[in-house]
Amino acid sequence: MFVGTFEHSLDDKGRLVLPSAFRGRLSESAFLTPYENCLALWPEQEFRAFVERLTEKVRTGEAKPNAMRIFTAHASSVKPDGQGRIGIAPRLREYAGLDGEVTLTGSLDHIEIWQPSRWAEVSALGEENLTDAIANLGIF
Repeated sequence: MFVGTFEHSLDDKGRLVLPSAFRGRLSESAFLTPYENCLALWPEQEFRAFVERLTEKVRTGEAKPNAMRIFTAHASSVKPDGQGRIGIAPRLREYAGLDGEVTLTGSLDHIEIWQPSRWAEVSALGEENLTDAIANLGIF
């Protein structure tokens, strides 16, 4: 399970050092994909599970085939090197607006890689949503 928030930097080659807390589940292979204005880094098993869920939604007509096309066309297989770095393709960096500093967040089954100001906006909205959910849904 991936949890926590970390600030890191891309190097001049577009590589990112993964936080040590995240490396264990990504030591073999992983997939990097566009995901709601950020990038998602999926362990292979979680990537396959997501693709299966999306494939089923396409099969039942709940999602259009273009959703699968774009998701897989922009996916990139990555494997951390000996220093825990992954390379992020230029097209994916451009999609997520990544240049220099980045924010990594654990999102249970995957890691999200955010441009810091985008993360600040999402985080502020998420805090409101969590407060509302706790108050109105009786979670606690």
